[in-house]
Amino acid sequence: MERAGTHKTEVVADALDRRLLDDFQRDFPLTPRPFAALAERLGVGEAEALQRLQRLQEQGAISRIGAVITPHRAGWSTLAAIALPADELDEVAPLVSSYAEVNHNYEREHELNLWFVVTAPSRARVEEVLGEIGTWTGLPVLDLPLVEAYRLDLGFALSWS
Repeated sequence: MERAGTHKTEVVADALDRRLLDDFQRDFPLTPRPFAALAERLGVGEAEALQRLQRLQEQGAISRIGAVITPHRAGWSTLAAIALPADELDEVAPLVSSYAEVNHNYEREHELNLWFVVTAPSRARVEEVLGEIGTWTGLPVLDLPLVEAYRLDLGFALSWS
């Protein structure tokens, strides 16, 4: 579980790692072997690029590498939240994240303290996942489907100390 504002992981990154994280947030190679193309642009082998990305993921510097697809173009997604007793967060968050359909979850300082995004092939499967999580926790799950889409540039320069 990512706890907004409280999670601090020490990331050990050299100049090449920093380029991996900074340079490819946009214009990721759209080829059959994107990591080979990325590695070539960095001047290293594909295996090294993949090993570095895996290590950075293990350190918590990145959670995933994947496309951002326009909502509801390929499947369905929703933002959801649950009001959990604080002492149950560490037990429930891994369960929520165990669903392949859950992109991520995080704690917020609010009555609704566990938030997560569910993405599935259909609205019916999203509802099924939300229902299963609600049944397991015994708590209502707030479903906040997209009403109006905004295109945000999620790429940003990282600050390195």
